[in-house]
Amino acid sequence: MACLVARSGRELQRYDNLGRRQVVGCIPYRFKSCSDGSVGDELEVLVITSQKGQARGMMFPKGGWELDESVEEAASRESLEEAGVLGNVEDGLGKWNFLSKRHGTFYEGYMFPLLVTKQLDLWPEKNVRQRIWMTVDEAREVCRDWWMKEALDILVERHTSLQQ
Repeated sequence: MACLVARSGRELQRYDNLGRRQVVGCIPYRFKSCSDGSVGDELEVLVITSQKGQARGMMFPKGGWELDESVEEAASRESLEEAGVLGNVEDGLGKWNFLSKRHGTFYEGYMFPLLVTKQLDLWPEKNVRQRIWMTVDEAREVCRDWWMKEALDILVERHTSLQQ
């Protein structure tokens, strides 16, 4: 097995024309299994703790978009590094400008759905994060960031319209 290490540092970090750091995140999701083993149509999403722990709230994987990768590659990388999942990055959910509480500066954030195809037992940030599968309603309740909740609502609306 290859050794996986999370990227660190800001040397390759992208910034927009206003100087805002560009970050990319994913909402890892799957369809809930039914009691008979079949796959249903109810979404489950994977949330993670911050590196500081669950007391700081739950969120979806996200991090810096770097110069040597596409936005979709960044989304996939962050899901692997922070949540230990692989999957198919789907069409973007949108772009948000938000204030970083930690740094007091505005960021530009992009969110994508990630249909999970594999969940790893070992991943780069396993020792500093917890991951939890939950319903959309539970995730909306525990997610600390308004812009991630909006992205979740867009994902749910997209899947609801596809089912009709």
